[in-house]
Amino acid sequence: MTEPLIRATEAGGRSLDDPSEVAVHDLLADMNLAHPFVIVERTDREPVGQHFMQVHLNDDFSYQVEYREGGDHLHFEAHVPWQGDVIGPQSVAEVIGDWMRGGDLWRTALPWSPLFPAGKDRG
Repeated sequence: MTEPLIRATEAGGRSLDDPSEVAVHDLLADMNLAHPFVIVERTDREPVGQHFMQVHLNDDFSYQVEYREGGDHLHFEAHVPWQGDVIGPQSVAEVIGDWMRGGDLWRTALPWSPLFPAGKDRG
């Protein structure tokens, strides 16, 4: 059996191997304050466990989106304000979909900033 290239996991513990973009959108749409995150991981990149996008639903229904491409110095975040029930997680799902396809649009789609800026104490 072939290992999945992408694995999506939600806060409730459910995971999907090689999910479609629609399936990832559905996981994002199902987030709530009791199950507030979804992680989409590339399993084919080294170091293992260090290549992912993560979405966290904040108390104000905005999203914190993170991506990581290796160590702490390659870990970034962006804030996406709540856009109402009609739009929901669509913009975030599009960013993750592009990332899953290996595109480059996701890199400029959000205002990314380092999660651990140089000199910032993690302690």
